[in-house]
Order: sequence, then structure tokens, then C-alpha cells
Amino acid sequence: MVIIGVGIDVAEIERFGESLRRTPQLAQRLFVDSELTLPSGERRGTASLAARFAAKEALAKALGAPGGMLWTDAEVYVEETGQPRVRVSGTVEARAVALGVKSWHISLSHDAGIASAVVIAEG
Repeated sequence: MVIIGVGIDVAEIERFGESLRRTPQLAQRLFVDSELTLPSGERRGTASLAARFAAKEALAKALGAPGGMLWTDAEVYVEETGQPRVRVSGTVEARAVALGVKSWHISLSHDAGIASAVVIAEG
């Protein structure tokens, strides 16, 4: 396997939360429904959403940051083991296929008011 791209991004949690409050429809443009809620059905917290947003930005960077990709064509989810994963479709999948991406590696973190993510695209 070969690394096709690496992306990293950070998001200030409070600033991200302010954006969500100021523009209520923003959450629907950035996330699929399953990303907005915890497995328990409760609404996911701002820090967790900021980390998922950072992951989507990092994923775009790993793919060369082309225009035209839809935020909702990348879904960040967590396996039962607690390991974060990404599932791509539509515009994001098309770019990944064009580059030869076969698998993704993702890491999320949030602490001290900052959410961060690293994404590695492997082919």
C-alpha cells in the first residue's frame, strides 16, 4: 500500500459552536443525521461535532482539496470498539476512486478548546 494523501485540521470549538448557533441550517449542510446524534439518541456535543468537521476538512486536504465535494458525502462514525472511521459516497467517493484510495485512517481529538483531526488516504 502507498499513502496517497495526508490531511490535518483544527477547529476552535467555541467558534464552531457560535457558527452553528448563528446559522441553524449549517449543521444539516455539514453533517448527515447519524453524525448529529450519539448512539443513545442524544444530540452530539459541540466538541464532538467540531472534531468531525475538522475530519472532513482533513479528508478534503488528503484528497488535494478539490472544489465541488459535498460535506455530507463524507460521514465520520465510530465503531463499537471506539475507533473512528470515515465512509465516503458521491462526490468524495468519486475523487477518492480517481486517486486510487482503498482505505482511510482517521484520528480525532478535542481538548483545551480545540478539536483536531488527521486523515490518511491509502491506496
